Amino acid sequence: MTDSLRDQLLGLGFKPAPKPERKPERRPDPRRDAHKPAGKGGAHPKPGQGGKPRPPQGNAKPKPKRSQEDIDLAKAYAIRAQREKDERIEAERVKQEEARVRREAKAKLDAFLKDKALNDADADVARHFPYGGKIKRIYVNAEQLKALNAGELGVVQQNGRYLLVTSAVLAEAESIFPQAVALKVDPDAPAADDPYADPQYQVPDDLVW
Repeated sequence: MTDSLRDQLLGLGFKPAPKPERKPERRPDPRRDAHKPAGKGGAHPKPGQGGKPRPPQGNAKPKPKRSQEDIDLAKAYAIRAQREKDERIEAERVKQEEARVRREAKAKLDAFLKDKALNDADADVARHFPYGGKIKRIYVNAEQLKALNAGELGVVQQNGRYLLVTSAVLAEAESIFPQAVALKVDPDAPAADDPYADPQYQVPDDLVW
């Protein structure tokens, strides 16, 4: 604003605007500031964070060091446990493999023995023989009994049944699944080795074995 305009306004009765009052500067009061907590936001410093280090807890005890003997013993136990685990896994693998081979052999034998049995439905002569720790029997006729005792025929076990087969079929069945051979007569063996070969030797049918 120019002086002429200011003079004119003053002449018309306008008063000059009052100057703003200046607030006195606040001086720090040591007594009042001493009660304020230190740190940001007035928070007391935590132990270990700008303050004094936290003292060790009284109940904490240092762990005793393991001796070399304890370490060696622990290693020995771990090695033995791992070895036993490996042996169990291997035994189970062998068991499963044997079961698989057995299933495949039996399936192959079943297919091979199809239509090769010579069992006579009218046979009335019981030929007994040991098999699987028990005495078993198969019914044959007189001619089949002579051929069986001469080694010209044999007996194969198939799914709980006993099949009369030729010696050639018996040999092939033995190569496929030896456990299936129930009766294989050696004609040159002493008679005492197979007492059931004697046609006079009869076991009562009502005898439970």
